[in-house]
Amino acid sequence: MQKELTTPIQSWAQSASAPSWLRSAGIVMAGSTLVAACAHLSLPLWFSPVPLTLQTFAVLLLGLLLPPQLAAATLLAYLAEGAAGLPFFAPNPAIGGLAHLLGPTGGYLLAYPAAALLTSWLARRGQRSSARSLASAFLGSLVILACGSLWLAALTHAPLRGTLTLAVLPFLPGDAIKVAAAAAVSAAFQRLRRNASDSHPTL
Repeated sequence: MQKELTTPIQSWAQSASAPSWLRSAGIVMAGSTLVAACAHLSLPLWFSPVPLTLQTFAVLLLGLLLPPQLAAATLLAYLAEGAAGLPFFAPNPAIGGLAHLLGPTGGYLLAYPAAALLTSWLARRGQRSSARSLASAFLGSLVILACGSLWLAALTHAPLRGTLTLAVLPFLPGDAIKVAAAAAVSAAFQRLRRNASDSHPTL
């Protein structure tokens, strides 16, 4: 009797749920919009062409929350949307669109998909924990900083040591906070998800 009752319910739930590709597309759109919103929380620095933004926080958070391929796809979509002219990159009156990817912050931006992919992959290697999330986000942040500094050094033909003072060292304290915040938000989300799963067991 129970089987006869649950089977139609399960069938209805499956038919009512959105297709997986549609759900993934929605996640990509929402994730890229989150990164864009964080990009506009920007503070220009007088000594560096690279502003302070919350983009890194959003990239690392998406890496911790999403599977690797979906995390990378979300950041690729973000770059494509910004390159197409949407106001998704940090405000800069001098450049916009595709030119933004070729400017002084291009190395950071182009590193986002790889950083999100690496963060997601590392966070899922073994049992999820706060320490693993912190370490994964930290390494993802290092990828962004490394690519950003190398890009800026190549673009300006400046010595790498000098580029570090413009593109890496000023951002280390802020990035440490972003790494910790991304790990904390991810852990809170995982707890909420487990509690919701426990409160609503599958029929």
